[in-house]
Amino acid sequence: MRLLLQGYARIQSPRARGIALESCRSALESILANETVYDFAERQPGVRRFTGRAPVYAFELPEGSGDAVVRRSMRGGALSKLHTDLFLPPTRGLRELLTSLRLRAAAVPTPEVMGYAVYPVGKVFRRTDVITREIKGGADLATLLAAADPGPRRSAILEAAAQLVAALSRAGAHHSDLNLRNILVTESSGAEPEAPQAHILDVDRIQFHVPGDPIVSRANIDRLERSLKKWRELHGLKVDDAEIATLRSRALENSR
Repeated sequence: MRLLLQGYARIQSPRARGIALESCRSALESILANETVYDFAERQPGVRRFTGRAPVYAFELPEGSGDAVVRRSMRGGALSKLHTDLFLPPTRGLRELLTSLRLRAAAVPTPEVMGYAVYPVGKVFRRTDVITREIKGGADLATLLAAADPGPRRSAILEAAAQLVAALSRAGAHHSDLNLRNILVTESSGAEPEAPQAHILDVDRIQFHVPGDPIVSRANIDRLERSLKKWRELHGLKVDDAEIATLRSRALENSR
């Protein structure tokens, strides 16, 4: 069965298979004629490297296709200690694309998936690169909380995180790895600054349930609360119990 997604097309390459936005398919195919998107991004002038389970690269796609971020899919959960990027098919690329489209349709802020590419490794295994459109001017929640002193700005950042958790829950989206690193917060710096907005990253592990299910709401905020306390314990993040309680209350009261 062939899956048809409006605005997307299948990648035509002897080195990889995948799906890409029609507007950037040619650029990705030109890269894939010689190497993986991940390897291409790593060696580009001006590339920006972000730490994670594996490095993530922000770079400019050829042919004026825009600024992108590429991530190599890595094993998580109990297999994360193996630090491997090898999967048995089917891989998570298509799942991440479909999840992103569903979240965006439900007004959950998350980066647009520009495409994904799957590479065969031997006869059995596969690697996957996921390419998303870069959201400019953002930083992850851990970085912002570490830098923001108590006051209106810090409260606004935490409110943005609460609203994101609420939006996920209203969509029935349970994110089993909801943590400070996969919440990206953007802040306006114009003459009339707007409220910060939080975006969810790494959506391939999201499972959908009944929209507004209170069990999903509690599971999401419980997971984020554990991440906050872990960062406080292991990294000295200055976040107090009152802030955590307010975040929890705001997320739950807006999740219905």
